[in-house]
Amino acid sequence: MVTIEQQRQTWHPATISGALVELRHHRYDDLPAVRRWYHDPELARLTRYTLRPMSDVDIDRFFHGRLLSPEQVAYAITVRESGRLIGSTTFSNLDPENGSTLFHISLGEPDTWGQGYGTEATELMLWLAFERIGLHRVALSVFDFNSRAVRSYEKAGFRVEGRNRQAIARDGGRWDELTMGILASEWRARQERDGSLG
Repeated sequence: MVTIEQQRQTWHPATISGALVELRHHRYDDLPAVRRWYHDPELARLTRYTLRPMSDVDIDRFFHGRLLSPEQVAYAITVRESGRLIGSTTFSNLDPENGSTLFHISLGEPDTWGQGYGTEATELMLWLAFERIGLHRVALSVFDFNSRAVRSYEKAGFRVEGRNRQAIARDGGRWDELTMGILASEWRARQERDGSLG
């Protein structure tokens, strides 16, 4: 009989490695970097509904409750070659009964943007979702002015499924919030096409 701990190790392995990045469990000493990221106005502009800065109390609550908790599926994103911590990625609303989850990713170090780290971290999380956890669907939300993120998600296989029109006020204008998703069958077809399965 499979124990809860064995199931947890399947769902949440200690590390997941790609060519560019390695995902690892968060450690307490990641907190200063996470605080710095969530104080960054540009990261807030791209990822948060409100531009008000997060307090250290709120960031610490998020860090301990979401990123550090063994009950959550959360990873630190590190550069494989150097071990440098550059971001974080999580699943939320993980629903095994319906086989779905919401995906989140933030690269907190602007000098790493546009280098393929986010795309590969996304692909590793999709492998976790579909190959290890056995989910049917992964979804996410993204603001449509964040074209770099939209391209990265599309490259990983996500499709635009819906649009909340003019839901976000930024830069003196109104922008849509996109819902994107990918199904296990679509992911497997991409893996077979690219020769990654088998």
